[in-house]
Amino acid sequence: MRIILFSGKGGVGKTTISAATGYRLAQLGKKVIIVSLDPAHSLADSFDVPEEERIKAKGLPIKVLDNLEIQEIDIQEEIDRYWGEVYRFIELLFNTTGLHEILSEELAILPGMEEITSLLYVNKYYNEGKHDVLILDLPPTGESIRFVSMPIVMKWYMKKIFKTERLIMKVARPTVGRMTDVPLPDDEYFKALETFYERLKGVDEILINPEITSIRIVSNPEKMVLKESQRAFLYFLLFGVNVDAVVVNKVIPEEIFEKEDCSFFKNWLNIQKKYIKEIEDYFSPVPVFKVPLLQEEVVGLEKLEKLAKLVYGEEDPSKVFHKEIPYKIEHKDGKYIIRIKAPGIKKESVSLVKGEDEIVVRVGNFKSHIMLPRKLRNLEPEKAKVEGDEILIFMS
Repeated sequence: MRIILFSGKGGVGKTTISAATGYRLAQLGKKVIIVSLDPAHSLADSFDVPEEERIKAKGLPIKVLDNLEIQEIDIQEEIDRYWGEVYRFIELLFNTTGLHEILSEELAILPGMEEITSLLYVNKYYNEGKHDVLILDLPPTGESIRFVSMPIVMKWYMKKIFKTERLIMKVARPTVGRMTDVPLPDDEYFKALETFYERLKGVDEILINPEITSIRIVSNPEKMVLKESQRAFLYFLLFGVNVDAVVVNKVIPEEIFEKEDCSFFKNWLNIQKKYIKEIEDYFSPVPVFKVPLLQEEVVGLEKLEKLAKLVYGEEDPSKVFHKEIPYKIEHKDGKYIIRIKAPGIKKESVSLVKGEDEIVVRVGNFKSHIMLPRKLRNLEPEKAKVEGDEILIFMS
């Protein structure tokens, strides 16, 4: 099974690109399911699915074609299916504080519940093997990063904290329960968490396997969107998830200036050209697909087919377009080392320019932009050298 995740800032067109990709794959004869993880779902709108059909589905898959399904996850429905005792305990805890019953219900949906529930579906569909391709339309960047980090966090909690916490509660509950009105988690709560974790097992390996999973960052040629795309790229690399393409959406086509006077857009076109060049420089060697701004909204199968051809041409969208991680960060002997892939690089002098949140590396004609995590932003590059097909930068 192939898994493709689409991530990016809100409003860049992730859902539309996800829908077009899924439709194109279905046309190629593959069995596809597209799952929307964004709380503000619009996936069904892209396929022009009637509202009553969406309501009737209750967060379960909707068949669009014989070999294409879409699913908009409904966290309220998923709570009943999976979270049960955990949700009821958290709701009771909020309700005990004197909060209104309805408000307690809303607050009991804690950050992370949606992401972990979504991971259950990744595991479920992968293990069932009924589909050739699973496409995930991720929520905006911050939640996307939390989504890919959840398996690591959950595994750490279950190994380091869960058993101890359960034992402490088992011993303390009879005594502490008589001393306070605050509800304490019972064994059903812990059983629910344990069952949940068992269903998640293996999903972390699936997400970091570049033969199976790729993330495609959807961006627009604008400064704020570019910065967020760069940060997302950094964090996905740190989690070991393969980024195999960048899709630059809503590019103003130059042809419109040949047909009519569009002086208003000429300045926008020059701005976009500048940021497209930055995107290509920054994400190289990850391929960048440029998608023109269309004259009308992309709704319905005909428009999705047109968009898919603009993105992929005649290529199979399930292809892994890039598999090599361009750089990684290690911690060794109290120092941080940034390793940058640079095949065929000659042992020339390495030039480094450090900005506020990135390092620009030059070796001959080779140039690379490295976005720095917060922990490294206050450090300075101590030295750099070429070793084999890598450039090593030592930070201290």
